[in-house]
Amino acid sequence: MLDLKDALAQQRQQSLYRQRHAVSRRDNNKIIIDGRPYTNFASNDYLGLANDPRLIEAFKQGAERYGVGSGAAQLITGYSSAHQALEERIAAFLGRPRALLFSSGYMANLGVITSLLARDSQLLIDRRSHASLVDAARLSRAKLTRYHTRDISSLNQQLDTRSKPGLIISDSVFSMDGDIAPLPALVTLSQQRGLPILIDDAHGFGVLGNTGRGCLEHFSTSNNDVNIYIGTLGKACGTAGAFVCGSEELIETLIQKARSFIYSTAAPPAIAHATLTSLDIIEQEPWRRENISALVKRFRTGAEQLGLALSNSSTAIQAVLIGDNDAALAASEHLKSQGLYITAIRPPTVPKGTARLRITLCSHHHKNDVDQLLSALESWQAA
Repeated sequence: MLDLKDALAQQRQQSLYRQRHAVSRRDNNKIIIDGRPYTNFASNDYLGLANDPRLIEAFKQGAERYGVGSGAAQLITGYSSAHQALEERIAAFLGRPRALLFSSGYMANLGVITSLLARDSQLLIDRRSHASLVDAARLSRAKLTRYHTRDISSLNQQLDTRSKPGLIISDSVFSMDGDIAPLPALVTLSQQRGLPILIDDAHGFGVLGNTGRGCLEHFSTSNNDVNIYIGTLGKACGTAGAFVCGSEELIETLIQKARSFIYSTAAPPAIAHATLTSLDIIEQEPWRRENISALVKRFRTGAEQLGLALSNSSTAIQAVLIGDNDAALAASEHLKSQGLYITAIRPPTVPKGTARLRITLCSHHHKNDVDQLLSALESWQAA
């Protein structure tokens, strides 16, 4: 029998033990845990759509029309007209030939990478890319090379012309620091070296760009310059699931070969139906993104005045870098005592010695929420 007890005890001793906390209610920027309300700075519901009455009504309509569950995988009977409509809407929204829905971003990344790469293909991935991309790379059994974050010269030097053609892979917005990948430089290198590029825009889709079309719009990059574009629906869209956008041939290949697609029960059609409303709101209400930008500037100005160590981020994700695991946990508990819910991020999610508070600023936050956060951080410093 595996010695699980000692391993768990060691996790506790190193301040790496993780726990869940059941949220009994969510209401815009507030959550209730164990009967206590908190201002929530730990959500990826960037545009505040998860509790939007219009989405709730659309979800109800979808459940009434299609039922609660899909009942099967997409290739059996789980694929509904709601799924089809959402795929067509996403493809049109992003100006791509096709889109394919997956049950989660994790499953989308696993499905794409393991379907497209051979054992001795070269796969070049940014070191800080999401765990799902790294896991998919390992499962593909391709030749994995992890280049230094945002370092194009490092990436170029590690290209192996002796390997079979592979992929260049990166997040658009790095989830624990909030900085943005140098997409134009990645695209240029991709074209120069003849390697296709995959971008996981989980934290950019809906948030970046004037109309929420993500990192491509943010950089004014042509849709055709990124061969494989992956986005999630459980963040800015406020629903659940993920999608892959690309060519007709890419999507058909994934339908035939992506195991995480073929062997997963389809997401509930009601979610797809509600997400159609999400896309309308994303496109029609730019004030949500504008509010995030204003709040980010307000927070960073105040945090710099306090002398806090921040990640180099202009996005909704703001990291206060602390370093020590115990200190990060203590900071999180102090903020909770002030009515603010912010989690301490520790290894292995981030490298050893870089524990931090990961703060997310969303469109449903207000200026006084940011001011309260800054005041609580100041009192933590003085404690």
